[in-house]
Amino acid sequence: MLENFREAIDGIRSHKLRSALTMLGIIIGIASIIAISSTIMGTNEQIKDNLVGSGSNVVTVRLYQGDYPFESAWSTLPEYIPALTEETLKEVRAIPEVASAAYYAQRDAYGQIRSGSSALSAGTIYGVDQSYPAVYGYTIRAGRSLTESDCKNFRKVAMIDETVSAALFAGANPVGKTIDICGEPFVVIGEFTPASSFRPTVTTLDEYFTYNTSSGGKVLIPFSTWPVLFRYDEPLSLVIRARDTDSMTTAGRKAEEVLNDTIQQENPEIRYKSEDLLEQAKNLQELSSATNRQLILVAGISLIVGGIGVMNIMLVSVTERTPEIGLKKALGARRRRISAQFLIEAGVLTCLGGVIGVLVGIGLAYGISKVSGVPIFISWYIVILTVVFSFVIGMLFGAIPAYRAARLDPIDALRHE
Repeated sequence: MLENFREAIDGIRSHKLRSALTMLGIIIGIASIIAISSTIMGTNEQIKDNLVGSGSNVVTVRLYQGDYPFESAWSTLPEYIPALTEETLKEVRAIPEVASAAYYAQRDAYGQIRSGSSALSAGTIYGVDQSYPAVYGYTIRAGRSLTESDCKNFRKVAMIDETVSAALFAGANPVGKTIDICGEPFVVIGEFTPASSFRPTVTTLDEYFTYNTSSGGKVLIPFSTWPVLFRYDEPLSLVIRARDTDSMTTAGRKAEEVLNDTIQQENPEIRYKSEDLLEQAKNLQELSSATNRQLILVAGISLIVGGIGVMNIMLVSVTERTPEIGLKKALGARRRRISAQFLIEAGVLTCLGGVIGVLVGIGLAYGISKVSGVPIFISWYIVILTVVFSFVIGMLFGAIPAYRAARLDPIDALRHE
């Protein structure tokens, strides 16, 4: 076997130009596949990061009416939708894929959050418990977070984000100051910000509308004070933090099932649904990959062409080395030995082309990224797979020349000129 490899390498060295031209089709095919797949995977990772948001792993489960979230401001809550209890929350937290969970209520507010003569044009008010900020991964910039005492004692306190702070207090420390929410005074106890400074990479107008989900500032108040501003029977939503990004879909689906089991009447129109950003990311990835799969298919055709070139050169090599084959067979070499010699030579030729193609492909991928700004992701699994595939291509297309060499009659081969 080692002797076959040595003879294959010697054969490639003795015909350097011919071997290089033979490998060219393999090199182009492998380089194209590496460059395209690296660009696809890089783009898909960017889409995933843009939607999921730097590993926050947060999934929300909300009550839907048909295809749209149930609007408490305009709708009466159906009698068969019970209030979510602490027992239900414990059941959700027991799901293996869930790291933590919390209930919340939500209302959009337009011009209803004020401080003196300043007003927030758009924002969202959340009725939460003390665990909500931790589930979302908020970082306290000033003051403190909500406590169990705030919630149990119905304190009219609030946490605000940077947007609200900038709009109402012009960047000054808001802690201890009073804001007006829907005509009711609330004391600001803390200012928060997302734990990650992640911002999506937006390169087109379509991506802007896809990733721009901001609706203004956020104000968190204890859920116990929610009825002061709104109705006491508003439906609750659920926010969960999955144990890892890949568990988001499973965690959301299982939590959705737990909440839907509390509904006392079967109604497909009103159900709890998880807003799974990871699932949205996968849908966008599929959309972006559809065209690129066709490009990989086209690149794969060049491998077929390269394989045909290898077969052609190996047939020429069999013709050139016919006397040598005849001599080996006259000395007792079996067909298996002759066949293996040409198969391995074809495999080494294409494998060498595959390695060079990988290097060219990686360089091409980085070049594309540099010029166009498209992110790339080099998968070593694909690199190894393409090199192995190139070797297999050589073995397949070298089979006919190897079979032809093994079937030569030794006497006719020795007489060949």
